Amino acid sequence: MAAAPKYVDLHRSGEIERRVRASLEGLRSCRACPWECGTDRARDAEGICRTGRRARVNSFFPHHGEERCLRGTGGSGTIFFARCNLQCVFCQNYDISQRDAGFEASALDLAGMMLDLQLAGCHNINLVTPEHVVPQALEGLQIAIDDGLRLPVVYNTSGFDSLDSLRFLDGIVDIYMPDFKLWTEANAARFLKCGRYPEAARAALREMHRQVGDLTLDERGIARRGLLVRHLVMPGLVEETREILRFLAGEISPDTYVNIMDQYHPAGVVGRGDYAEIDRAAERGEVEAAFRHAREAGLHRFEP
Repeated sequence: MAAAPKYVDLHRSGEIERRVRASLEGLRSCRACPWECGTDRARDAEGICRTGRRARVNSFFPHHGEERCLRGTGGSGTIFFARCNLQCVFCQNYDISQRDAGFEASALDLAGMMLDLQLAGCHNINLVTPEHVVPQALEGLQIAIDDGLRLPVVYNTSGFDSLDSLRFLDGIVDIYMPDFKLWTEANAARFLKCGRYPEAARAALREMHRQVGDLTLDERGIARRGLLVRHLVMPGLVEETREILRFLAGEISPDTYVNIMDQYHPAGVVGRGDYAEIDRAAERGEVEAAFRHAREAGLHRFEP
């Protein structure tokens, strides 16, 4: 039988309750993500993320399309948060991330979703795009743990995360699954509308790995704890890929588990804006180059 997640002891000691209070207090002048916009979200004002006191959820369900080590046979228990703190022009979930999708969910609502997903036989609770709602997610988790939640928690993020928020999650999140999208400030400013993204992502990945280490799997091949990085190969931007993979091997760990994704297609506003250079799929040669760069960097755990 698998050991209980570390968060159980944190809950029994009262530490999660302390973190919930501190993180919610921080919403009065919001620093939940690297924008540090200072909006009083406690009074339901909306900052850059366009989210007030309550999180917005687009959907929740057992997801059978995630990485093999997350979905297993029972699926990954995904909770898709609506809206986002980035504005990626190519976002493949544009309607969820940048439009008025979803519904407001209370802490009790979030806890109920987590417990329903556990009851459905999911292998984990997968918080998708949670960067801007860490206080609200913690609030829901506290209730769910008190009511019997015992699944590993997956933090499934763009990588644009606040170190303060990540420290609130230390010992609570079992599996960090960040994207690392782009390496240079210029391309991040152009395609993510955030030139600060690469520096923030590097800092976030270092903190995530400090907390959970390299990814470990159980005897069934299901992820139990550690870091899993996603990288989407972008058309014409293979040099960005090479630098990201070098960083992962050299500054995180050569044992980093990386999902090198080849499914890029023009989405979001790419076809309607001045983004001709990424208005095509990644070519086979570009994807092959990405895997070659991974091996040359010293990485050996990657999932196509």
